[in-house]
Amino acid sequence: MLRGLMLALALAAPGIHAAASRPQTQEEIFLAARAAVRAGDYDKLARYDAQLQGYLLEPYVESWLLRPRLENAGAEEVRAFLARQQGSLLAEQVRKQWLKVLGKKQQWDLFRSEHPLLVTDDDEISCYALQARWQQKDESALTEVRAQWYAPRELPDGCVPLTEALIASGQFTNRQVWERIRLLLEAGAVSAAWRTAEYLPPREALDRGHLFAAAAGPQRYLDDKKKDLLQRQVRELTMFAVDRLARTDPAAAAAHWEQKLRAKFSAEEQGYVWGRLALHAAQRNLPQALKWYGNAEAAGVQLSEEQLAWRLRAALRQGNWSEVQVTAEKMSPLQRNEPAWIYWQGRAAQALGNAAEARILFARIAGEHHFYARLAAEELGFALTIPPKGYTPTAEELAAIAREPGFQRALVLYQLGQRSESAREWIWSIRGMDDKQLLVAAEFARQNDMFDRAINTADKTLALHDFSVRYLAPYRDALGENARAQQLEEAWVLGLVRQESRFISAVKSSAGAAGLMQLMPATAKWVAHRMGMQDYSWERVTDAGVNAALGTYYLRHVLDDLDGSPVLAAAAYNAGPGRARKWRDTRPLEGAIYAETIPFNETRDYVKKVMNNTMYYAALLGGQVRSLKARLGIIAPRGGNDRVVAQREAELEEPQ
Repeated sequence: MLRGLMLALALAAPGIHAAASRPQTQEEIFLAARAAVRAGDYDKLARYDAQLQGYLLEPYVESWLLRPRLENAGAEEVRAFLARQQGSLLAEQVRKQWLKVLGKKQQWDLFRSEHPLLVTDDDEISCYALQARWQQKDESALTEVRAQWYAPRELPDGCVPLTEALIASGQFTNRQVWERIRLLLEAGAVSAAWRTAEYLPPREALDRGHLFAAAAGPQRYLDDKKKDLLQRQVRELTMFAVDRLARTDPAAAAAHWEQKLRAKFSAEEQGYVWGRLALHAAQRNLPQALKWYGNAEAAGVQLSEEQLAWRLRAALRQGNWSEVQVTAEKMSPLQRNEPAWIYWQGRAAQALGNAAEARILFARIAGEHHFYARLAAEELGFALTIPPKGYTPTAEELAAIAREPGFQRALVLYQLGQRSESAREWIWSIRGMDDKQLLVAAEFARQNDMFDRAINTADKTLALHDFSVRYLAPYRDALGENARAQQLEEAWVLGLVRQESRFISAVKSSAGAAGLMQLMPATAKWVAHRMGMQDYSWERVTDAGVNAALGTYYLRHVLDDLDGSPVLAAAAYNAGPGRARKWRDTRPLEGAIYAETIPFNETRDYVKKVMNNTMYYAALLGGQVRSLKARLGIIAPRGGNDRVVAQREAELEEPQ
């Protein structure tokens, strides 16, 4: 009954949004209240709240009325709301906001009584908790604030008094201040670096104009010969400018550094710059990267996790298995034991003649279900098998979960088009669940067409699985028909759609992409014109059939222009054809190495997941049995006709 009601609401949603100025149903009133809070009209919001008493989503409206008043609200009023909503996501959200208010106002007794009731972490609240301890003469709080100081982001307000105390006591010296400034500048947080520089003594004070000039025009800053490199702040800004220039042109930055600057800097500073140059070179797949990493290492620089990861990728790109092994050994135990690096350590051991060690490494991850687990299993000769269904939820269990207020709210919000709030309610509701409970929740989501929640929830199980839910295939008729029409493997199309939209046909991204295959407006219009689609309009792109037709046509076009490689085509679908071509090498490259050395974090993760998804969909659909390694294939080198092709593809360079 609940499902039927919610589906009726979903079908009525367009009418709800277009309703007359006076909303009638509770759903209409709630959506009007949502619009009122976004407009800052709290008088209207209060009137709507009075009309929603007893409605499932009324606590949202009550919280919207309470939050702007937390600065002045009495503890009794706030605690009354928290008691009524005990255990809910709304209670957690309001408590977080209230704790920040209490910390800011230094109402430490009230803060200390409420803070233990918080379930999830928050950096700003953690800082206020440290400050509360410090107020009670707990000196260990000063030590713990160091983690916040060395995070490459704005320092939360609650940690400012603690770091100032460390500076005043001499526990933080100019060295720690400069270390934080470097971290912030590396992250591009220039304004935060400027604020941190206020802690420097006058003799090392940064010039604000010079800082922002180095950020905006690093080459111009480096070309200025009037700089006094005997001053610490000038040397730091010069190193920052070299780093900034290397983001777009590592070779030019390295040439300027080597020929005009390096000799004027200390060994530590030289090592730091070489490490930054090496990172940017590796991220652009330049062959100089390993040499520059060697320069940094010779100067005694301790490389960051990011630098080590890209050093290993640079070694993969060059087929230098000894360097892969050496770099992995330099990683921390935590980083070294990430699945990707376990697999590549195994490959290095194999290439270097240590077959037994390689098998041990592969066996550590081969039983899992991600991209590198599949590759490791293939190295051991294990074929892909779909795990048996670990548990079938009962009708009673599904009915019980349907009665849970958190899941009820998630469902109603989802079907009213409030997907962000729905996802937060869902994630809150499944926290701490075991495998059986997760499978019940996933089946509940599937039955209510919450395909993204079903997939994501089934994906979390550790021992008991249901791959029919983990790899759902809604809209298979439309997707399969269009895949066959374009002579595309259906499993690959499904794998891509799973990654793009989780099969939510009406979804629109913040970048403007829409529908199952997440088409950008310019791409959809171009494809519709190429296809001769007579009745095309942007409003139709969220229709599953239209989206599948446009998306598969574009995917076929990209695949044909990229040597028929599904790896290149997947990279192009996410980041643009020109980039996918540019990321190739001057020589043939193993597909897995190409995927691992994609410079964009999002695209690198996307390509791996699309290809891994394809394997499982092929197995579930009973399709052609091909290994992942065979699917990844060999990526052909950059060719002489790339310029012509790139010109033809220029209009399609929008990331998908």
